[in-house]
Amino acid sequence: MPGFDVLTRGDVLHAALKARDYLVSCGVPGSLAAKDPRLWGRRAVDHSRLGWLDLPSASRGLLAQVDGLVADARASGLDHVVLIAVGAEALAAQAIVAARPPGAGGELTVLDGGDTAGLGFTLERLDRTLVVLASKSGVSLEGDAYRRILTAAFRERGLSEKEIAARFLVVTDHGSPLHGFARQCGYRIGLTDPYLPGHFGALSAYGLVPAVLAGADAGTLLDEAAEVVPSLSRTEDNPGLLLGAILGGCAQQGPEGLARDKLLLRERGGPGPLTAWIAQLLAVGTGKRGRGVVTFEPPGVPRAYPDLHAVAINPAGAAGEDDDTSVWGPVGAQFLVWEYATAIAGWLLGVNPFEAGGASAQDAEDQAATMLQATAGGRPVVGRPVAVDGDIEIHTDLAWRGGSDLESVLTALLDRVPGTGYLAVASYLSGEFSGRYLAPSLARGARRPVAYGPGPGYLHATGAVHKDGPGTGAFLVVTGDPPAGDPLGDLAVPGRPYGLATLQFTRGVAEARALRQRGLPVVHLHLRDPVGGAGRLAAAARAAAVALS
Repeated sequence: MPGFDVLTRGDVLHAALKARDYLVSCGVPGSLAAKDPRLWGRRAVDHSRLGWLDLPSASRGLLAQVDGLVADARASGLDHVVLIAVGAEALAAQAIVAARPPGAGGELTVLDGGDTAGLGFTLERLDRTLVVLASKSGVSLEGDAYRRILTAAFRERGLSEKEIAARFLVVTDHGSPLHGFARQCGYRIGLTDPYLPGHFGALSAYGLVPAVLAGADAGTLLDEAAEVVPSLSRTEDNPGLLLGAILGGCAQQGPEGLARDKLLLRERGGPGPLTAWIAQLLAVGTGKRGRGVVTFEPPGVPRAYPDLHAVAINPAGAAGEDDDTSVWGPVGAQFLVWEYATAIAGWLLGVNPFEAGGASAQDAEDQAATMLQATAGGRPVVGRPVAVDGDIEIHTDLAWRGGSDLESVLTALLDRVPGTGYLAVASYLSGEFSGRYLAPSLARGARRPVAYGPGPGYLHATGAVHKDGPGTGAFLVVTGDPPAGDPLGDLAVPGRPYGLATLQFTRGVAEARALRQRGLPVVHLHLRDPVGGAGRLAAAARAAAVALS
């Protein structure tokens, strides 16, 4: 099929063909292409929730407006776009920009509450910076902090309030709380359909506007998506149907009683924004009612597991020997086909794929906001650590045998990972530390796959499947004091009684609490010395793996 191809084999092929035949017999491909909400029950899904199927054509109306914004920005010397967003609203734009040809012009920096490097990069280029604030609802805690910091920085540069307002563009839903706030501030506003699910909005203004401002070609992107549209109503040569049958067919319990509900995503050149976007789409689209597909990257999967299957995205040449499935297609087609496949997988799993994952993401943010308010912006009290190993505080309600050292508690956590489960590492630290450095050792010790990502973005994007999905995850949450020598590590947030480090720490604590409240095993480590502590943690992970091998 021109424009997109899916190849699969082995046991995955058998499960996919069986699921595809069932889907065809139930008339699902035609009904989905016709945007028939009755697929999920008469009252479960509104027709307007399926509007993402029309975006390859409907979003063309945006192009003239965005072209005008680009012309205005370039005429004003603004070629550095800062996107303040968390989760789906940030990942689609990053994937689009990453796929553009070299030399396209313009830069995109995403501020999502993680590393302070992006903020430092932005403050050095403030005279060239246009800020896009994107959210389907209100402003996140991080969004509020960054908006205040950048507003104050513009003011210090001598910009008037009117000039500062002209540096901001808000992308939000019509009638959302952010819509009203943006009008009060005098910001330019781009409005979207409030019924469009955020995780299905890659080809909407959320993905397109910041990417085009940063130099991406939206016309080509929409052409790529439009090319696959005719195939999505067919029962044969339908890449979305086959991919959805693979995802949903594998995630269903097989005859041997094992569901292959874990997915290794392998992207050429290493994990990138497209991989992260697919992960959040599947997490929010399928992570409900005790079901869902959990995604992993290669560092966390050192060997094969019977409940995991691998998908290679745009592999070079033929499908690799280690991959069950390979998909080829440009990024515009990838967006639409993966969205269609997620809808198909949700139907097979008996869940509504268009329900927002906001409740799972919002509970931790609400807890963080409450803690910040209760402590008047000071560092929230998390209770005495159950143990301290050097400069690393250990907070957990797990019981374990052995000493109070870090290796012992990591060994206990790895031992709590179910035989069909996984471990997830969420790191709330600035700097070079990443859970990917721990993943190979932790996976060997647990004999199970390990997922990882920086907070708050990772659990904001994928929290639905961790909290409302199969419930087989164990979690390592890592926070730390700001690193010495980082002037932005605890930068004060104007108009708020806290700085960035306190906000980041509070977010990590709130996520750990939200996971524990769901009865999931959690260990929270706080690194008083983030540089030395990161090295100590990596060594402890290796030692725990050896102890369990």
